[in-house]
Amino acid sequence: MAETVEISRPQPGVVALQLNRPQRLNAINEVMRGELAQTLAGLAADSSVDAVILTGAGRGFCSGLDVRDFGPGIPAATAPAIDRMRFQESMAALPQMIRALPQPVIAAVNGPCVGAGLALCLAADIRICADATTFGNAAILLGLSGAEMGMSYHLPRIVGTSVAADWMLTGRTVSAEEAERRGLVSEVVDADRLFERALEIATTIAGLSTLGVQLTKRALQANTDAPDLAVAMELENRNQVLSHATEDAAARRQKWS
Repeated sequence: MAETVEISRPQPGVVALQLNRPQRLNAINEVMRGELAQTLAGLAADSSVDAVILTGAGRGFCSGLDVRDFGPGIPAATAPAIDRMRFQESMAALPQMIRALPQPVIAAVNGPCVGAGLALCLAADIRICADATTFGNAAILLGLSGAEMGMSYHLPRIVGTSVAADWMLTGRTVSAEEAERRGLVSEVVDADRLFERALEIATTIAGLSTLGVQLTKRALQANTDAPDLAVAMELENRNQVLSHATEDAAARRQKWS
């Protein structure tokens, strides 16, 4: 039984994954890091799951790394560079695992989303937030690089290079209103409706063709970095040929004929 990650299945095909250290605003400690990695690995292999909701318990989404009480696995600044590199890689693996899930991930950001929490949020496919949510890149405020856990890859692609540089170089707090205006989130909703709205989106996705949805997710990821339109279309064309021949697609076409 996980201590720090709570899993539920609110609708067929939908899994809700809730970070569960509310007393610490769901800051990531050693236990949560391990449990989150294990949970994500399990979801990746679970063909009964078509969409995933990622959210936090209590009044926060994730306040980043728990620097006060992470556990014995965090290396000191004086530890060998190789040990500190392995620790950083273990943290960076979390957003990589979210991005690599075959199922679309909806981040329902219910409160402060900072540092490592922001990295998890950026790795999701769809991001919505509550109206009182705030976002921040905290590493720069601690004397570290603001580029960590995929931040310098994801954020410029989502909000643009200049806005990403502003947020990452200053570490300032970003409101829900600014996050929506800049395109970080697609919707801002009342806090009491946040999970309901995320579930509506996830349920809609879960009701669609599994293959079509997963091919679409992968095409969006791959073609964000496509060198030109022709390369992007090559992937799109193959995806359409693959999905067109399925029984699922044939049944759905019948409804429209």
